Amino acid sequence: MVEGTQSFPTESISRDRMLLVAGALLVLLLRAAQVFGLSTLAMATVATVSVLLVEIVFSRVRKYEMGFSWLVTALVFTLILPPATPLWMVAVGAVFGAFFGKAVFGGHGKNVFNAAVVGRLFLTFSFPQYMITRWLNPLTGVIVSGATPLNSLNRGLPDPFTRMELLMGRVPGTLGETFRLGILVLGLILVILKVVDWRIPVSFVGTVFLFNLVGGLLAPDRFRDPVTSLLVGGLLFGAFFVATDPVTSPYRNQSKYLFGLGLGLITVLIRNFGGHNEGIMFAVIIMNALSPQLDNLTARWRQEGVKA
Repeated sequence: MVEGTQSFPTESISRDRMLLVAGALLVLLLRAAQVFGLSTLAMATVATVSVLLVEIVFSRVRKYEMGFSWLVTALVFTLILPPATPLWMVAVGAVFGAFFGKAVFGGHGKNVFNAAVVGRLFLTFSFPQYMITRWLNPLTGVIVSGATPLNSLNRGLPDPFTRMELLMGRVPGTLGETFRLGILVLGLILVILKVVDWRIPVSFVGTVFLFNLVGGLLAPDRFRDPVTSLLVGGLLFGAFFVATDPVTSPYRNQSKYLFGLGLGLITVLIRNFGGHNEGIMFAVIIMNALSPQLDNLTARWRQEGVKA
């Protein structure tokens, strides 16, 4: 194995990793069900069955052995959806993501893009009225339009929620993003167990914080509070459970820092200057495409350093 890379040399290691990540995601799903209602579990069931069916068909056609990546894909996809997403739409997005995000590339280990994010982006562009403007307020049980903590921050409006409420999760948002204290605890456990590489979430979150901190000093009307910026939207969930996908992120350690830097920069630009309130999904897809080039770039740097 090349020094400075991450690899999973046996199927058992990959399987163990997937099961640990799936276990952490299940904890977040149960918390989402507690906050947003049992319809959350129905959404997860539909997504899981849909992804599994695609996986079964393509494993038979392509003759490859199924692992547990399909379970992680289904759970991540569910957790990045708004709570009011219709079940038929969950099925459409899950099938699209599993098919075009993973299966057409040859299955797990060969996909370029995160399959869950591919499915979510498809729904965002196809059904924006459901993905962008319909949010469930867990305190009132009423569907509201655009009233999420991230929307309030981006518009420069006072946030009706305290930071403790943002951490505990009883606020509008996608199913998996709101219980931020749980995300941090579970993410740190996965880092300690060496299931998740700390370089990507630290560089990602650190970049968002620093850009908002420096930008707020230079252009306070365009950049937001750096601490609150970390506690709204899907930043923490994306940093620990989406961007760290070992297949679609870089392998070399130096590349992971650059990967996180790119994620943070794109997120800040879209949030503060773009037409969408959230930039995580776009940042992940863009950096997934650049991931192999980042590995090639850092490999050249190492070779040039050795020759020098």
